[in-house]
Amino acid sequence: MTPFPAPLRLLAGVLLLPAAALAAEKQPAKAPNAVLAAITDLPGLPRVLLIGDSISMGYTLPVRARLAGKANVHRPPVNCGDTARGVASLDQWLGAGRWDVIHFNFGLHDLKYLDAKGQLAAPDQGRQVHSPAQYEANLRAIVARLQRTGARLVFATTTPVPAGSQGRVADDAARYNAVALRVMGELGVGINDLHAVAAADLAALQRPANVHFTDAGSARLADAVAARITGLLPAR
Repeated sequence: MTPFPAPLRLLAGVLLLPAAALAAEKQPAKAPNAVLAAITDLPGLPRVLLIGDSISMGYTLPVRARLAGKANVHRPPVNCGDTARGVASLDQWLGAGRWDVIHFNFGLHDLKYLDAKGQLAAPDQGRQVHSPAQYEANLRAIVARLQRTGARLVFATTTPVPAGSQGRVADDAARYNAVALRVMGELGVGINDLHAVAAADLAALQRPANVHFTDAGSARLADAVAARITGLLPAR
């Protein structure tokens, strides 16, 4: 086959450019995650901040719905991850506004095992993100910063790690919760025992061999979170 002369090849490329650009423009924009979107406060309502990982992301919207007309429910626009990230990011997450109630959790990202590439790994092939001692030290730093806000604080216990979960050891949540409960007891922080809420009906609420929850599971956690927060809201 005879190749097109260079000028014709150049012209064909120029003609194709608008079509390619048009095709790119027609690609649908990725929908923003409503869980992480900022909200506008309704004047006169208390301000609540939810801090936590993807488990908290699962119950953020239903908690907000349950507290509609009672509180402005915010969360950081990220998965809050492990305690080290919490220590480094709290000033940014708290911002300059006043908080009436802060409901927070760290745990599942502290007890997980990662390989050299940062991927979830079996315990014998990776390293745990934070030992219980490191977890305790970070929790103490987090509580000290949160107490400076003057908000009423509630720590949510870490939900169960079922057998077969990638990168985590079954029942490690109970071990880390023991550390957290001791710290919170010493520092006067309230508890919302989401571990117990989930464990009471785990087979129906949690995905198989997965730390994450079904929609029904997130709704059950949201019931417990909303109820706990409601009891702490200031009188209007």
